[in-house]
Amino acid sequence: MIHYFKKAEEGKKTFLLLHGTGGDEMDLVPVANMIDEGNGILSIRGAVTENGMNRFFKRFSEGVFDEDDIRQRANEISVFIDEASTKYSFQTEDLIALGYSNGANMIAAMLLLKAGVFSQAILYHPMVPLSQVEGIHLEGTSVFIGAGTNDPIVTGENSKRLYEVLKENGADVTISWFYSGHSLTKEEVIASREWLSSHSIT
Repeated sequence: MIHYFKKAEEGKKTFLLLHGTGGDEMDLVPVANMIDEGNGILSIRGAVTENGMNRFFKRFSEGVFDEDDIRQRANEISVFIDEASTKYSFQTEDLIALGYSNGANMIAAMLLLKAGVFSQAILYHPMVPLSQVEGIHLEGTSVFIGAGTNDPIVTGENSKRLYEVLKENGADVTISWFYSGHSLTKEEVIASREWLSSHSIT
């Protein structure tokens, strides 16, 4: 997979970055550095293209996802993470997953498909990615959801539903609302930085 990697400083963790539709592996690097510049970075470019735009999985229309493709792509990313951890010498359990929009949806799907895949996740403007999940136990997983009150793509109801799905399956979930649309704001990044600081795992 096309990706960018930066080694973590001594004693620091590593961010897994998944961009939004039309982005690439460098889009969220400044965001990760704003949250914690000492952390390492493994940032992946989505392998699916839609009208020339990079994505992490296929969709049939706006907000209507190809769930079979989500499951396939989630598995491919999991395999790549394991390979990258060997190549770059980082611990997969130290990963902090961070995604925006389409990338956040993929991280949410990975959480729901494989309990314990990430112990911490920051999701900016995500949606519920899968219609059905069963037998997932997310105890020990902490998730930050950033949502816009005027988001034209992700409704408030959808944001709340993802919060509920994760919480019902045992995750420690925080949802923060911002008077914004679908764009990622500095205020949102700062809030996620403060959340991560208060949920630090050593």
